[in-house]
Amino acid sequence: MGSLVGRNLLAGADVAADSGYADHPPRMGFFTDTSVCIGCKACEVACKEWNAVPEDGLEFTGMSYDNTQGLGADTWRHVAFIEQSKPIGQDETGIDHGAAQGAGGMRWLMASDVCKHCTHAACLDVCPTGSLFRTEFGTVVVQEDICNGCGYCVPACPYGVIDQRKGDGRVWKCTLCYDRIGVGQEPACAKACPTDSIQYGPLDELRERAAMRVDQLHDLGVEDARLYGHDPDDGVGGDGAFFLLLDEPEVYGLPPDPVVTTRDLPSMWRHAGAAAAVLLGGLAAVFAAHGREGGAR
Repeated sequence: MGSLVGRNLLAGADVAADSGYADHPPRMGFFTDTSVCIGCKACEVACKEWNAVPEDGLEFTGMSYDNTQGLGADTWRHVAFIEQSKPIGQDETGIDHGAAQGAGGMRWLMASDVCKHCTHAACLDVCPTGSLFRTEFGTVVVQEDICNGCGYCVPACPYGVIDQRKGDGRVWKCTLCYDRIGVGQEPACAKACPTDSIQYGPLDELRERAAMRVDQLHDLGVEDARLYGHDPDDGVGGDGAFFLLLDEPEVYGLPPDPVVTTRDLPSMWRHAGAAAAVLLGGLAAVFAAHGREGGAR
């Protein structure tokens, strides 16, 4: 496991090459622009239909119109509805939401969440069977037929994306429609999105497009617009699925500063090895000393 951990943590921008693909297409990914998401949940439905994902309870939660609540083994795309006492058109940073509520304003933030397909993917590090693997497109996919249900990847994910299916035990998550993109088609969610909130394409192009979109929103006075998961220098090396948000990440249920959970594993193995060497050296010294004493007698 140590060599796999080291290789994943040291992965650069070309994650496919680092995974052994000598000749591969450009890294593909998602850019989700939440400023144009209308909350239709067409992406959720398309994902379920294409990937034959089971229904996830059909329970009324009372949480706005969001009854899927979050990502899971049976929800690979999740559209969040966040209600805020903040009138549309008053997007100044640091606004007093309480004062805005007194004015009778409210807005909905809507965002379609998905697996981030991290550059430094901790789930790959901890999987003992190779069920999780990096594709030639730089995405991270689960091979459910060889998943043994150990669940190590579940707490390893810094975003809480991966989940085990009840009654099954295996883990399931977004594959970025590996079967579709392999034959030149868009992922089902992006194909179904009516506003192009979910955009699919080469990751470098998406990052350029996203930066231009943020500048456009700032020019329009939406100062809270910011990108999330786009930075290759962040704690996970940048995400293959990143977002344009209109508020802090925590508002959307996203960690503000995600860090690959296996970051310290290489140093832990080194320290464990050093401790074992010291222990063996001490035991050897003890036996050597006892040997000399026995010979003297």
